[in-house]
Amino acid sequence: MCNRQNDAIISFAVPKIQNSQIYGYECNRNAHTKAEKELVEFLAEEIVAEKKAQKLKTIPTELDGFKVSLDSAEVTLQKKNQNEEIRISFNINHTVDSNSEPEIDPQSDNADIGEMKSKPSFTVDIVRGNQTLGFTCSFNSEPGASGADDSYNDIFGIDEITFYEGEHSDKVYAVAGEIIDGYLYDLLMNYLEEKGISNGFAEKIIELSTNYEHTAYVSLLEGLSKFTSNK
Repeated sequence: MCNRQNDAIISFAVPKIQNSQIYGYECNRNAHTKAEKELVEFLAEEIVAEKKAQKLKTIPTELDGFKVSLDSAEVTLQKKNQNEEIRISFNINHTVDSNSEPEIDPQSDNADIGEMKSKPSFTVDIVRGNQTLGFTCSFNSEPGASGADDSYNDIFGIDEITFYEGEHSDKVYAVAGEIIDGYLYDLLMNYLEEKGISNGFAEKIIELSTNYEHTAYVSLLEGLSKFTSNK
């Protein structure tokens, strides 16, 4: 804490400019502006509320036989089957759907706001030796929005297909899922389902991504609070 009396005594021996530089800094370096104080107070309440809302405190290390690896915003699921390896990758950034429809309880006059979910685009790489069959997939806004048979109720679809040897690069040819033959598209969806990437598994990807994104959001709030409060 700064002492005005001490400042006055020391100023006899030390030039004014040095006194201002040293003691002025000492007085103000831990001071908080009004905006900082309000932000810190809000964050304290928000962190408590978000932690209460968390469904999972710990992210699982395995999902239906796939090993889960986390690296900041990147998530990788990996599984080996005999002579092949299946890798699923996605990024949780900008994946939360904030336009959820309200869920209406017929027994109540109130409508609960729909839960926000993280629905990331994801890649599926099926690797055999030096060859890779790759799929880029995304969640459909409406189930059954793609494919040759409208009776299918797929919650995700194939956006792009690639096949290459060695490492992937921009030179590798890719075809959009929407322009290939409809029957071929449905066969490829069946192929993915046999590999374990089914509607049910896609729902689990949404759940995993939603929980991990929420965990990352809480960590961001905690970091922001510490940064703002200079702790």
